[in-house]
Amino acid sequence: MLAIFLQTLPFFALIGTGWAAGRIGMFSEPATAALTRFVFYFALSAMLFGFAAQLDIAALFDLRFALAYVGGSAAVWLLVAAIARNRGAGPAESAMLAHTGMIGNTGFLGVPMLVVLLGPAAVGPVLMVLTLDLVVFSTLITLIVAVARHGRIGVGMLLPVLRGIAGNPMIVAMAAGLAWSGLRLPLPEPAAQYMSLLGAAATPGALFAIGASLAHRPARRVGPAAWLSAAKLVLHPVMVALAAWALAVDPIAAGVMVAAAALPVAGNVYILAHHFQLAEQRVSAAILISTAVSILTIPYVIHLIPKG
Repeated sequence: MLAIFLQTLPFFALIGTGWAAGRIGMFSEPATAALTRFVFYFALSAMLFGFAAQLDIAALFDLRFALAYVGGSAAVWLLVAAIARNRGAGPAESAMLAHTGMIGNTGFLGVPMLVVLLGPAAVGPVLMVLTLDLVVFSTLITLIVAVARHGRIGVGMLLPVLRGIAGNPMIVAMAAGLAWSGLRLPLPEPAAQYMSLLGAAATPGALFAIGASLAHRPARRVGPAAWLSAAKLVLHPVMVALAAWALAVDPIAAGVMVAAAALPVAGNVYILAHHFQLAEQRVSAAILISTAVSILTIPYVIHLIPKG
């Protein structure tokens, strides 16, 4: 357990460095936004392309894995939404809180950290989790909020969602990498070195950007954010683990899935909350609290994985 904690510590130390830089004013909000764009559109995309280009498409998709992750996550989603409704939240607000309780920071934290900690075998499952979050659940929250506010789903509402998915650089990078792998195209050495250099900036850049962004988010509505954080850090990995066990998912892939489910709330959830003007303070505080607490919970979850 201590050894795993020490392995994860450098990753969280980078987040802490970004947070400190933001708090003391060395990294302003515009600077944080610029760094996030660089990581999102360039460095992380290069890393994801490199990972996907080395995968076998046929071996990547596992229906049982997908059903287990979607099923376990949907169970958390429904439970959090029901609790929120019971506490007086409207349908759209409940949906946003449910989204907060099961969308982890797979892109900026999970991809760089879990691949290092769990080895190359983690690449495929992590990319699957990232894809399911982006394609299934991000689409779901957008459509639910649209129905809650307008009472229907029209073509005009679907097109922006589809454009958003098709234009997401992480989706594009993974799709391009898988296509490259499927066509068995060679990657010229200068291009490979370029992708390697650019992708190497993803891990420190993403972690620093997470910390700097947290420094600019005040922690208000701490009480509601605490139970959302508990749902994300505890309930989500438990439900996903149960679903993986019930569907007999491959143990290695199941372990990676559970570790991904144990990640803290993703920063892009706040972007959605701000866009829809729903539960912004609670979502912001949940991101901060879950990220801080995950310093202890993620090593514990990874410690449990070899024990089944």
